[in-house]
Amino acid sequence: MTAPSQTDVRDACQRLAGLDPVLNTAYQRTGVPAWRSVPATYATLARAVTFQLISIAAAEAIWQRMIARFGHEITPEDVLAASDADLRACGQSGPKVAHLKSIADACVSEQLDFERLARLDSASASAELRAVKGIGPWTANLFVLTAMGRFDVFPTGDVGIMEAHRRISGDEKRHNSRSFAPIVRNWTPVQGVAAHLLWAWLHLDRAG
Repeated sequence: MTAPSQTDVRDACQRLAGLDPVLNTAYQRTGVPAWRSVPATYATLARAVTFQLISIAAAEAIWQRMIARFGHEITPEDVLAASDADLRACGQSGPKVAHLKSIADACVSEQLDFERLARLDSASASAELRAVKGIGPWTANLFVLTAMGRFDVFPTGDVGIMEAHRRISGDEKRHNSRSFAPIVRNWTPVQGVAAHLLWAWLHLDRAG
């Protein structure tokens, strides 16, 4: 599984810039964004679960403790062999411990097979991921987007993306997942590139 070419990303950016003034503003500032490419592994899913619903700083600290605990790329076998107390000592909450172990079990049992996922279309791959307890829509779509390099998927509910859109558009109130959905549909079938544009713009905006 490889990242899409910069040429394809550029072509999609230009298409989006012509469709949406918010994305045009983002594109004029960021240029072609670097693709967030990650390996299609258990560790990628585990990291996404760790980062759910908490600040980036807190999640990064927890993840670094996980890496220190296991001493190498985290495998499903590592997590299944660890006690709940070990994982909680890294900072994982009780529900996240359960989710990490559920996903690990799905990988070991081959309910979740990354090579099989690669052969599926984006919607089917996302559905198969979401069938595993502990993988919600954001995690599933983020995996398809960044680990499988697909354009036609969007990390539903990503607060950073919705905040970037609010800032560029000048809206006082940030969209929620439901109200943002019609906007995302307008970006089909390259909504994943729109996500990267807005992530890139937000990174520059926060950096000042």
